[in-house]
Amino acid sequence: MQYAILIYETEQAFGNRTDAAQAEPYWGAYQAYAGALKQAGLDTSGGILQPGHTGTTVRLKQGQRQVQDGPYADTKEQLGGFILIDVPDLDAALDWAARCPAASYGAVEVRPVLPAPAMA
Repeated sequence: MQYAILIYETEQAFGNRTDAAQAEPYWGAYQAYAGALKQAGLDTSGGILQPGHTGTTVRLKQGQRQVQDGPYADTKEQLGGFILIDVPDLDAALDWAARCPAASYGAVEVRPVLPAPAMA
């Protein structure tokens, strides 16, 4: 079954991505995590997101488009990336989520992926 590992990070963690002193340990932890996923033979995909302030939120209210700069929610932790994994069950997905670097400094949500219905 496919699960999304949703990675929530603080602004400081986003800053660690490009900070000369923090970038190597930050990306090194994720490279090690990706290597562990690959070594386990898991079929994965995913993406890395820019900080929330670079996002744009769109809503339709009474047929009118409303566009707002920034993320949907104003929280201290923002969605920073996601990894899709295909594992047998939720326990296996939780085990992999606990190994994600963000589990030690942010939050990691595991959510089952709903298979898309057949489209005509």
